[in-house]
Amino acid sequence: MLWLYWLVDSSGKGLNDGLSFAAIARKIDKHPSTIAKEVKKYRTFQKRETDPRHPLRCARFKECSLRFLCDKPNCVKVCKYCFDTRLQIPICYPLCPEYMEPRCPAITKAPYVCNHCARIRTCNKNKAFYMAQNADESSHGLLVSCRSGINQHPADIALLDDLISPLLKKGQSLAHIYAFHGHEIPCSRKTLYNYIDQGIFTARNIDMRRKVRYKCKPRKKGTRVSLAAKEFRMGRTYEDFQKYMKAHPQSPVVELDTVEGGRDNSRQAFMTMLFRNCSLMLIFVLEEKTQDHVIEVLDTLSEKLGIETFRELFPVILTDNGIEFQFPVRMECDKAGEIRTRMFYCNPNASRQKGMLEKNHEYIRYVIPKGESLDLYDQADAELLMNHINSEARDSLNGCTPFRLSELLLDSKLHKLLRLKEIRPDQVSLKSSLLKK
Repeated sequence: MLWLYWLVDSSGKGLNDGLSFAAIARKIDKHPSTIAKEVKKYRTFQKRETDPRHPLRCARFKECSLRFLCDKPNCVKVCKYCFDTRLQIPICYPLCPEYMEPRCPAITKAPYVCNHCARIRTCNKNKAFYMAQNADESSHGLLVSCRSGINQHPADIALLDDLISPLLKKGQSLAHIYAFHGHEIPCSRKTLYNYIDQGIFTARNIDMRRKVRYKCKPRKKGTRVSLAAKEFRMGRTYEDFQKYMKAHPQSPVVELDTVEGGRDNSRQAFMTMLFRNCSLMLIFVLEEKTQDHVIEVLDTLSEKLGIETFRELFPVILTDNGIEFQFPVRMECDKAGEIRTRMFYCNPNASRQKGMLEKNHEYIRYVIPKGESLDLYDQADAELLMNHINSEARDSLNGCTPFRLSELLLDSKLHKLLRLKEIRPDQVSLKSSLLKK
């Protein structure tokens, strides 16, 4: 909600600090008119404690020319100039049917509230405030009320009842009724089930042939936290990744993912990493697709390459939200707690954001079809497979191979450690016969 930014809190930002709508709009990336409408809609008015003996000066005092409000005979004065000497107010205030309490001009124009008014303690006019809790409750109540109840006119409900209830009581199903009377029914079949369940119609659940056989399962309350809001993603979202890359455009990016075998016949998995700058793909065999085994691979790489070389090769890692990657603090740091990389996550269900690696997985499937067990393969097989994949020339690299380009762009320590080598062009094979067991 927008009001979160207008509270008086430790950050000291908002209406209570006198920020204009334009200033608030810039900070939360909204249009000033949106904020103005929100404030006017959810502001709270506080009426002053009125004392009938001491009313405020009438809002129409200047232009008022009324006469003959009192009982004084032969009085022709304008009533506003006749004073009650005891109360020291014009005698017309308690008598005039057109008396109007004055309104502060500050609440008739921006900012429409008195939150930052310097005269808030001395002003005796009616006040308006924007209060976070009230605004939130009002907004939530509006959202609930808009989505609850029956979204039909009572007359329409009566017509529906006259049509549907007699047919249901004859033993007809809603499917049958809808098939022949759908053009007369202004809602979906699911809505009809809901109306019957809520007792809106004369017909009840007991009039439906199969409904009474089903157990009534309580609807689960929305207690799940959405994937996008989970703690491991905080500060590591795809939007954070884009901001980081805008600030560090020279940082190489490595995409990270896993490849699974068949659901029922494979315990092992492949962990894959792809360097965006040269399309070189690394493949590591995981005994199981777990966080511990992923971290073990990263620890081994950083130990054998050295943390400085690891930082140069893997400064930024972009991966998906798989359970095996949901321990970013440990993945970013080595065993001693020293930071070795920065982890970022794609948006949920948006694997296209690391599309280079997803596309490269096709090469693995040329050799190991989807659904085939990966338990038959060891790291030597993975090395052979990635050497053949990295030795195939790509149009995207202007006919160059990922391996040759990696020799120019990546530290040679990586090639030596992982036994990366180029396969002669005529010997490259991406058929299942490559790893025939």
